[in-house]
Amino acid sequence: MATVAQDQLFMQAALDEAVIAEGLAEVPIGAVVVFDGEIIGRGHNLRETSNDPTTHAEIVAIKQAAKHIDSWRLLDCTLYVTLEPCVMCMGAIILSRIPHLVFGCRDPKVGAVGSIYNFATDERFNHKVEVREGVLQEECSTQLSNFFRQLRARKKQQKK
Repeated sequence: MATVAQDQLFMQAALDEAVIAEGLAEVPIGAVVVFDGEIIGRGHNLRETSNDPTTHAEIVAIKQAAKHIDSWRLLDCTLYVTLEPCVMCMGAIILSRIPHLVFGCRDPKVGAVGSIYNFATDERFNHKVEVREGVLQEECSTQLSNFFRQLRARKKQQKK
């Protein structure tokens, strides 16, 4: 497992991806996949840009990592993501055999790592995911809160 400093470094890389998403008017969520201390997959939300509901940051990063190592099995990898993954993304994490997940802040509306469901420890799955949460939590949470505050303000202004 990574050290606290490594976790913060890689979560910062995920936050950098979230900034890219925000620049595209996407919900600012970012993710990176790390193998042997190296980022092998990067992703940020692209749902609005691509008109594809499956292009969450985690899915984009997982696909890039799998291509990088030429295998769908992402054994010995860690996924860092700024927001607690949803059901779809946890399904992809489990199916790609990622053993370690680190996320920044919880998603009380659709989180599938304890907020609504907990796929990471569900005994019915053949793969378990070790989870660490709260890495750069304040930064991750603030980025999302600011984005949605600005979005609400823009929508309110458009109504006038």
